[in-house]
Amino acid sequence: MRHQPVPRKVIPIKPIFDPEAKVYPRTIKGAFTRWRWIFVWLTQLVFYGLCWLPWHGRQAILLDIDQRKFYFFDLVLWPQDTIYLVPLMVLGALALFLFTAVAGRLWCGYTCPQTVYTEIFLWFEKVIEGERPQRIKLDAAPWTPRKLAIKTAKHATWMIFSLWTGFTFVGYFTPIHDLARDIFSLSPGAWSSFWVGFYALATYGNAGFLREQMCRQICPYARFQFVMFDPDTLIIAYDVERGESRGARAKAVDHPAQGLGDCVDCGICVQVCPTGIDIRDGLQNECIGCAACIDACDQVMDKMDYPRGLIRYSTQNAVSKRYGPMDIVRRAFRPRVIIYSAVLFLLTAATAWSLATRIPLKVNILKDHGTLSREADDGSIDNIYELKIMNTGDRTRTFRLSIAGIDGIRLENDRPITVRGGEMGSQTIVLSADPGAAKAGANPIEFKVEDVGDATVAVTEQSKFWMP
Repeated sequence: MRHQPVPRKVIPIKPIFDPEAKVYPRTIKGAFTRWRWIFVWLTQLVFYGLCWLPWHGRQAILLDIDQRKFYFFDLVLWPQDTIYLVPLMVLGALALFLFTAVAGRLWCGYTCPQTVYTEIFLWFEKVIEGERPQRIKLDAAPWTPRKLAIKTAKHATWMIFSLWTGFTFVGYFTPIHDLARDIFSLSPGAWSSFWVGFYALATYGNAGFLREQMCRQICPYARFQFVMFDPDTLIIAYDVERGESRGARAKAVDHPAQGLGDCVDCGICVQVCPTGIDIRDGLQNECIGCAACIDACDQVMDKMDYPRGLIRYSTQNAVSKRYGPMDIVRRAFRPRVIIYSAVLFLLTAATAWSLATRIPLKVNILKDHGTLSREADDGSIDNIYELKIMNTGDRTRTFRLSIAGIDGIRLENDRPITVRGGEMGSQTIVLSADPGAAKAGANPIEFKVEDVGDATVAVTEQSKFWMP
């Protein structure tokens, strides 16, 4: 007997942006919503304001690509300082591991740029189009002059805000006062215009259209977060034992007698979710930990005179084993967290010490290879060098140069070199030695550059002196 082949189940592929599945988050108030907006204001005040902060006659934070200098308040970093990127990247990775292991996706819910700008764009949308029911109704309605005017106002507002964001972003790489002057005079550079437009379009597209799709399908953090989770990681948790079986009921009904849990199945927790998930289905990689569902559920519990916390910040172990708050805190100090914390602290301390004790001086000695040596009128042997001094500090310094390595070697035109903070000075150096003072060929010598007013700021460089 021949068996009929079992038909395979075809799973449709969902597009990244599906207008039919658009999420319309409902506006909610509550403690966690207030905290989200506090972080929106804090992050944006820092982002939009810090590039305008003056510092010793220049921009406080400027990643000047053209001049190849990065300014961080009093700290000036040059291309030679890229070694500091290694510990910074390691610190970022360790901080990510530690924070995620302890607190889950709180970064995503409160300070991630995608979350922050989506929150801002949703606020613009609510002000212009109305609350969730009005927005759904407007999108479903046929196009009319009124709808066209509302949509045009919304997208124009989004684009103006996006252009401001792009302008601010580029202002961290090009002096923002110069950039503003160029834009208002309608003479911006090609690259500045490109990056302002590119970042504006990225903000407009990500926060205005992709929104939850960025968190659900594109962001890699959502994909590998579960590797760093364990049963004691803080998550948004629905208390299944308390909430099920769910169902609608009147406030005065004795719901335990009817076999019902505390969940009234109102669906508000789904309506307020910015990624459109149902937290009652358990932990999902689409959950960004924003706690909007907690605020919504707590308000429903208040109206029903039920205890708060049906949906709450908790851990899988705490929900299943009924741990209290102190048990959650105590179990947060588990071996992996302690190891992450110890390594992060030690590496942070080492990096901070390295930056604090960093000598704000770099020296480069370039030998003139076109003329290895020459004989002067008095019979002495001359070698020519190009001295480059980088003052990586923030204040003007005056340096003196001394030479050692060959008896009687002398420096022609011995005069101090003054270099402004964050600048580089150069000078042609002529060294002279008597014939026979050293062997023929290359002889090692030592250049020492020292701050006239601070002997601790000194650098020694090796080079060669050629004798015929």
